[in-house]
Amino acid sequence: MKPYVLGIDIGGTNTVFGLVDARGKVIASSSIKTGKHSKFADYLDELYTEATRLIQANDAVDKVHGIGIGAPNANYYTGTIDDGVNLPWPSPIPLAQAVSEKFGIPTAVTNDANAAALGEMTYGAARGLKDFIMITLGTGVGSGIVVNGQVVYGHDGLAGELGHMIVKRNNGRLCGCGRTGCLEAYCSATGVARSAREFLEVRTEPSLLREIPIDQITSKDVYDAAMQGDQIAKDIFDYTGTILGEALADMMVFSSPQAFILFGGLAKSGDLLMKPLVEAMDRSMLSLFRGKPKVIMSELKEADAAVLGASALGWEAKPSIAQAAAIAAAAVPAAE
Repeated sequence: MKPYVLGIDIGGTNTVFGLVDARGKVIASSSIKTGKHSKFADYLDELYTEATRLIQANDAVDKVHGIGIGAPNANYYTGTIDDGVNLPWPSPIPLAQAVSEKFGIPTAVTNDANAAALGEMTYGAARGLKDFIMITLGTGVGSGIVVNGQVVYGHDGLAGELGHMIVKRNNGRLCGCGRTGCLEAYCSATGVARSAREFLEVRTEPSLLREIPIDQITSKDVYDAAMQGDQIAKDIFDYTGTILGEALADMMVFSSPQAFILFGGLAKSGDLLMKPLVEAMDRSMLSLFRGKPKVIMSELKEADAAVLGASALGWEAKPSIAQAAAIAAAAVPAAE
């Protein structure tokens, strides 16, 4: 097998890509601006130019086994981005086909949370686990579900949107997806900031958060205030952790995972989040499952995680029909 894969993470702002070996070491990485080009073809040209430069600089020409791509709303089955609301190009985007044809390398795609789960299973905290749920706590809440060593994609490639399970059935917050009461609206970084605004409006006691314009408060501000002993900030983390813990207990009945693995900036809040989370999870857990799942922090370096997650998919990438035909033809000895 060729020794490298190219991992590509397409975000709304930046596209990060890197050359990764079989041990999960990022040999080299770089990035381009996702929104620089209004046409997908122009974006693909720049991606090809810069990634090829990276491959050449690291003596990896003809040594890349496959390309793995993580992107918002990317469909593993079809290789398309079905609804790239944060991307500048009209959907659907035939991502896998376009990249595979451009690079001449087998390409597979999935959504970014599934890529994170694959990365964790291949290189991180989920090595050796066959049943786990990855929860990404960033601007939104993403998830990747692994059952018996396989990512759950569903019949249409879109399974695993646990960030949009309803946790507040009545009078819930409006979510970016258009529904109300979603987990993402409460337990993402933006959800924590929304909680801060609500708490400050109904509570009267002093708080370090009152020194910040209310519409500019971030989850980092809440964390900093909590670490300084601010009671309102600590209560916001209790509120967030409790909702997330109750949600994990509900997820448990679906696939009975060995572990929940948390990734993202909010997951680094330590006991501020983990203590109320674990207490709420245990309290809400069906007795059959109580005490069984672990809650584990990701072991992937945040700077490398997106590329590693996408690269894990690259090892699975298969040649397209056209590529397979070309390989087969090349393997047939020329007639004498």
